[in-house]
Amino acid sequence: MASGFELDAELRLPLDESPVTVLFGPSGSGKTTLLRLLAGLDRPDDGAIRFRDGTWYDGGRGICLPPQQRRAVFLFQDCALFPHLTVAANVEYAARRETARRLMGVFGLAELADRFPRELSGGQQQRVAVARALAAEPALLLLDEPLSSLDAAARARIRQDLRRMLLSGGVPSIVVTHDRMEAVALGDWMAVMVGGRIRQAGPVQDVFRHPADAQVAESVGVENVLPAQIVSHHSGLLTVEVGTAQLQCVDSGETGPVVACIRAEDVALTRDSPQDSSVRNRLPGRVLSVIPEGPLARVEMDCGVPLVAVITAQSVDELQLKPGDDVCAVVKTTAVHLTAAPYFSRQRT
Repeated sequence: MASGFELDAELRLPLDESPVTVLFGPSGSGKTTLLRLLAGLDRPDDGAIRFRDGTWYDGGRGICLPPQQRRAVFLFQDCALFPHLTVAANVEYAARRETARRLMGVFGLAELADRFPRELSGGQQQRVAVARALAAEPALLLLDEPLSSLDAAARARIRQDLRRMLLSGGVPSIVVTHDRMEAVALGDWMAVMVGGRIRQAGPVQDVFRHPADAQVAESVGVENVLPAQIVSHHSGLLTVEVGTAQLQCVDSGETGPVVACIRAEDVALTRDSPQDSSVRNRLPGRVLSVIPEGPLARVEMDCGVPLVAVITAQSVDELQLKPGDDVCAVVKTTAVHLTAAPYFSRQRT
């Protein structure tokens, strides 16, 4: 491409076992480009795209099926409903009437049948768009940031609704998003893209809990990605040094320079060092900031290494936390995930 961006992605998806795949990553990582290649809207320079037993594209064999032969429906961010058609006419467009009517019933659109898109809320428009896409009886449904045009409150309400619709449709789906909550709410399987490459793929919770490397960890929103050095092994546990602090974690087989990944919600805070607790990792520190985030609060600390915790606003009030306070951060061994350090970090050690 003229911009210098290259997409080089190898991905295999278990569509039958995991009907909803989330293509996740930061803006500019190539997610939408990959979706357009699957749909046949753009053509790769080389490689192959296969769906079930068919080949949609093979550069070496000169195969490139047009979009209409792939039966992959692309749902754009803005829903792209026909403004001059009613809800019923939109859903029935290029579909069998009985199929369209069944889906309108499944998605609760019957009472909206005679309305026009301008008379619908954002969530209602989304339901109509998904119903219309499924009414075409596609082999694969592709959704590009399907909730991005909605405000935060509407997105939160509609996530589970969209998940239900995708499962009810009975069609394997690939959803592009860079929103962590959407990925968790919508997906069974997840592929993380960074810089035009697939960096990790697997069940959604596995990817979030066990990122393959530091870049994936940062992409999926792990707040604490800490350069670390393994200092000892004992009884299936590793002790790692992070800054001036030490942490224990489950031995995952990593060697050499590593990073310790800890989700902020896995960091508990207390005023007293809980000596009677079974939790091994107790890090004394000082509060740097307390940032309210609705019912939660983000607490930034210096524990010999920068550390972030996300706790409830009620806990902040009970602990009477404010900048400058001494606290103890408590982290379970199972909440510390080790992965290999980036190459540049290895060179500096």
